[in-house]
Amino acid sequence: MSQIAINFQDAQKAFLILKTLKKEKISGFLEEMAGQIDAIRDDLIPTAAGESHLPEGRITGELGRTLGQIRLFAALVNEGSWVEATIDHPDPDRKPAPKPDIRRMLKPLGPVVVFGASNFPLAFSTAGGDTVSALAAGCPVIYKAHPAHPETSRMVAEAIKNAVRIKGLPKGTFQHVEGGIDTGQELVAHPLAKAVAFTGSFRGGKALFDACNAREHPIPVYAEMGSVNPIFVLEEYLSERMDAAAAAYAASLSLGVGQFCTNPGLIFIPKSREEAFSTAVADRLKEVAGAPMLHEGICHAYYQAIETLSQSKKLKWLLQPEESDVLTGNVALAKVSASDWLSDAAFQEEVFGPFGILVVYEDDKQLQALAENLKGQLTCTIWGEEAELQNQSALLLLLEEKCGRLLFKGVPTGVEVGHAMQHGGPFPATSDSRSTSVGSYAIKRFARPVAYQDMPESLWPDALKEGNPLGILRKVDGNWVSY
Repeated sequence: MSQIAINFQDAQKAFLILKTLKKEKISGFLEEMAGQIDAIRDDLIPTAAGESHLPEGRITGELGRTLGQIRLFAALVNEGSWVEATIDHPDPDRKPAPKPDIRRMLKPLGPVVVFGASNFPLAFSTAGGDTVSALAAGCPVIYKAHPAHPETSRMVAEAIKNAVRIKGLPKGTFQHVEGGIDTGQELVAHPLAKAVAFTGSFRGGKALFDACNAREHPIPVYAEMGSVNPIFVLEEYLSERMDAAAAAYAASLSLGVGQFCTNPGLIFIPKSREEAFSTAVADRLKEVAGAPMLHEGICHAYYQAIETLSQSKKLKWLLQPEESDVLTGNVALAKVSASDWLSDAAFQEEVFGPFGILVVYEDDKQLQALAENLKGQLTCTIWGEEAELQNQSALLLLLEEKCGRLLFKGVPTGVEVGHAMQHGGPFPATSDSRSTSVGSYAIKRFARPVAYQDMPESLWPDALKEGNPLGILRKVDGNWVSY
């Protein structure tokens, strides 16, 4: 029997136990998991910074986010209403046929395969949102480590395993696997795998999606595959806030050497303000020094993408960097007319790094055409004065079809971890626009509804019992109640 097969046997055994545990047991495990990771912060932060080439300040903030989201899910599970308990009471006297007793709730899917991301060695990796939301749902996790930060991943994995042991959970609750593409393919092909979570490139995510749909029994793939996160700027807004808008865009574009899935790689600007805004953004970006990217492969891919785009005669380059070494990413900025942008799909492709395209539009009609031709995004941002926005109802309705999160101020970089966050969007940004990989709603990815019809009262799960012993919010006979 292969090691992967053993991993899944252990995960399946764990699943049969986890699905029976009280919510307090799962919540307590998550709290212990956060505590175990926090306890190694003094060693973890420099290790993660060294492997990822990210500054320790950034890693410190990311660790805080990671611990915060673990505790968010612990609180969610402890409160309990996420299971969507729904009860329809029977009516034996209903005509022409009696109404049965039906009770429904969400139940965990089973073992989940999680792939780590390179750009967030903590928050989207070993103990990241995919892992913790699956564990919170009651699903064992087989985690495939990203090769860009192996020691960081091992340290966090050991902390999670410590929490498993301390809380008396089965050993197959969390498993850490290392390997290459072949290992990943073997993981998602195993018949005991019930779902896959992935954050990374379109090529990688689409390959996993295709593999899982080609299985004898297809399984859901929650793949976040990148986005160019366009900003739409209206004329009056830019007239009033030229300097602030230029500064905000330049800062967001270059943040973290552009290595965020919410990096705003496109910004649509009115022709009347083209020269002033282009100059203002370029001037600010010229002051941004190159910085190390996550690893040599990402840096090389960044400059390859710039080189490919430089062959286009439609782009006017405002900043065109040269590759200075194998790790340093330098900012790049280009400009194109709206008509030329519309004629070339390559201008919509994500360039992972600090590169942006200014797209110059003539009027509202052309702006609408740009939105209509936009691919699916994680985010769209629209900067406009309130009166302008009132006149752009058609554009706003269209943009909400193109993204998972629509911003009206600020920039898309920076994703709040909370109950209302939506970090997902229409294809190709993600493989399933109905899901999110950030925030408490992410737990719904790893659960499915099960209805119990005329189940004997002695067998009712606590969430579905009369009297509501868990004290959770439920829908009873069509009404939301908490009693």
